[in-house]
Amino acid sequence: MKTFSNKSKTPPTKLKGNIITPYRIINGGEINFKDGVITYAGERKRDDDIFDCHNFGEDYISPGFVDLHVHGGGGHDFMDGTEEAVVGVASLHASHGTTSLLATTLTCPDEELFNLFDVYRRVSENGDKTCLRGIHLEGPYFSAAQKGAQDERYIRNPEKSHYEKILTAGSGIIKRWSAAPELPGAAELGRRLTELGILPSAGHSDAVYDEMLEALENGYTHLTHFYSGMSTITRKGGFRRPGLIESGYMLGQTTVEIIADGCHLPPPLMRLVYTSKGPHMTALVTDALRGAGTDSCEMILGSKENGVTAIIEDGVAKLKDRTAFAGSVATSDSLVRNMMCLAGATLTDAVTMMTATPARIGGIKNKGLLRVGFDADIAVFDRDITVKAVFIEGERVFQT
Repeated sequence: MKTFSNKSKTPPTKLKGNIITPYRIINGGEINFKDGVITYAGERKRDDDIFDCHNFGEDYISPGFVDLHVHGGGGHDFMDGTEEAVVGVASLHASHGTTSLLATTLTCPDEELFNLFDVYRRVSENGDKTCLRGIHLEGPYFSAAQKGAQDERYIRNPEKSHYEKILTAGSGIIKRWSAAPELPGAAELGRRLTELGILPSAGHSDAVYDEMLEALENGYTHLTHFYSGMSTITRKGGFRRPGLIESGYMLGQTTVEIIADGCHLPPPLMRLVYTSKGPHMTALVTDALRGAGTDSCEMILGSKENGVTAIIEDGVAKLKDRTAFAGSVATSDSLVRNMMCLAGATLTDAVTMMTATPARIGGIKNKGLLRVGFDADIAVFDRDITVKAVFIEGERVFQT
């Protein structure tokens, strides 16, 4: 692996290769950018002054990957609450093509959240080009019945005095908040988040269809790691009641995200989501933990001080008693590859689910498309989806 910056090497301003859009591949196309912004994307101009590294002409040029749900990687977790950890996670995922990510938390003491907010701001404001686009709060307003690997000690119902304190401390950097919409106070939370331009997302929830319908009316338009940590069909007095999973299919306005590691969802379910919801309503997320990008067999889930031990086997993180998954060790490039190889998605659809769709869902502006006026966030990879180079706002941050 090699990393590059403007200090060590003059960055290119033009790339040639096979350009991926949401609807087609422009073979032998060209991308031009200036001051970090795309100025041209289309058929190849007949210029000689163009960057062609590692035979980029035969590789694919894609928008940089957008991951709305990342906990860690490279041996670090955002909940470690250090600048080293925040930079380490961002760097690991950037090397796999991710140019935008939301740093994701776990249920934890409030003090850990506030410390992360401070550290995140320091890293974001130091002037370096990073893939950090904000924070995704996963919890603490969850159903204990669907807690998964979340620490039950910190699970609670949403109360205005509590979440307003968090919103004040995280002002400007909180972009998404996952909560169980059936809890008392969750409807008010959804309306408040929507008012602030923050995405309310339903997750770790035991909601039934009617509760999700009401939640949708209060801003919960997205479902966190679809199928994982959510209710399905139950029976009451002999009558079947659709759960949150069924609601995701029945309510066409809802978007979903899936952990396409082949473990959290087996290939048949990956195909079902892809064919039913489609690439423009389905985002791919890693839900990656600190073990992503490492050879570790054991790791801490969450902060080193208050986290729990998890094991890594069969390509996924599990609780030590193996009763549930604890999260993934996937990277964005592997998700694109899996959607093609395991779920039968086309290359353009697989890339769309890792770029344009999550950017739109997460409200991440000027990202996710190779379009004039958009940021020059670019991933270059070969036919095996092996990343060759990564650019963030025109600056080359990774190259093999």
